[in-house]
Amino acid sequence: MIEYFLKGIKIMKDKLTKLEIKWIMYDIGNSAFILLVSTILPIYFNSLSSAAGIAESDYLSYWSYATSISTLIVALTGPILGTFADYKGNKKKVFLLSALLGALSLACFWIPGSWFTFLILYVVAKVAYSLSLIFYDSMVVDITTEERMDSVSSKGYAWGYIGSCIPFLISLVFVLMYESIGISITTAMMIAFIINAAWWILFTLPLAFSYHQKYYIEHQSHVVRSTFSRLGQTLKKAKEQKKIFLFLLAFFFFIDGVYTIIDMATAYGTSLGLDTTGLLLALLVTQIVAFPASLTFAVLSKKVDSAKLIKICILAYFFIAVFAVQLDKQWEFWLLAVAVGCFQGGIQALSRSYYAKIIPENSSGEYFGLFDICGKGASFLGTFLIGFVTQLTGHQNLGVAVISIMFLIGYYFFNKVTKLD
Repeated sequence: MIEYFLKGIKIMKDKLTKLEIKWIMYDIGNSAFILLVSTILPIYFNSLSSAAGIAESDYLSYWSYATSISTLIVALTGPILGTFADYKGNKKKVFLLSALLGALSLACFWIPGSWFTFLILYVVAKVAYSLSLIFYDSMVVDITTEERMDSVSSKGYAWGYIGSCIPFLISLVFVLMYESIGISITTAMMIAFIINAAWWILFTLPLAFSYHQKYYIEHQSHVVRSTFSRLGQTLKKAKEQKKIFLFLLAFFFFIDGVYTIIDMATAYGTSLGLDTTGLLLALLVTQIVAFPASLTFAVLSKKVDSAKLIKICILAYFFIAVFAVQLDKQWEFWLLAVAVGCFQGGIQALSRSYYAKIIPENSSGEYFGLFDICGKGASFLGTFLIGFVTQLTGHQNLGVAVISIMFLIGYYFFNKVTKLD
């Protein structure tokens, strides 16, 4: 494994095209938002909800429901907008619009004074972020070749993980040391939100200015009608194309578990009463570990079938979820954070590139719309189940136990996909 890690460092020196670099830069930009959502944001929401007299178990449930609502909205709108983006010249426009909306919403997070208003703004930002990724992921067929997809996709996640640590660390200085600096916690949070929003925009613009849509559908006279018509045809074709259909079904379950863990880790730890500073630092370690781990998977994908690597990642996540059920100590959370970092980049990057290889290039937007339904759109199920089971039983651990089952179901269906290769 050390040999592959060293080769992973070497692979970063392999020459990337200017367009590949700018595509990777957006991973660096948007990852700042998702790291904030996974760390500081749940703690900030907890302070708002506690001030309103909301119980710890209910705080976790409300946060889960908000995340579920945002992903459900994306699940319903993503395929439609993805199909619309496939028309000539549309992809860049909708990508830039969604990215800017997400970043500007993030910059305004400090404004709401009530927990409910804050959740509404959070839903808007999360929806915009997720929609931008539909268009961004579908750009990969225009950005690089099929032979380089695994490598470029893995590098995107790798640099996203390590790059997002920069605005996070700056934010952490203000959030954890606000009293020493001589500012209020509200001012500290405002600075943190604006820094991450500016970072997101800064790393969005190079791709937005340079991207050219190579594969597209020509415009038709009735765009709205033809968009829904093409979406219906795509759904029908996806069902008939057994490999694509089974992959999406498998992806629905195993990536549901992955994104639920990402979205709920800090909220889960906070609800268990674990030290806030320790939680933030542990999740920072996740990002740092994910950088070399993603590079290692980039190297492995050149020697080992990517389907086998995806299976390994799914099984690893199953054991991570099982371990999380009994978690109640700080050191266990740190161990969990390192384990997640080892496989998080690999399963995301390889799933994205594996899917990109089996879909039609000129319909990448609409197919990645379906991909997002089964990805971030599907994660509403995991977060909803955690919130529902926790509120029903009063035990957070039982809510987390449901996630381990998702990985087993995902493995079962993905195994069927590999038999078709």
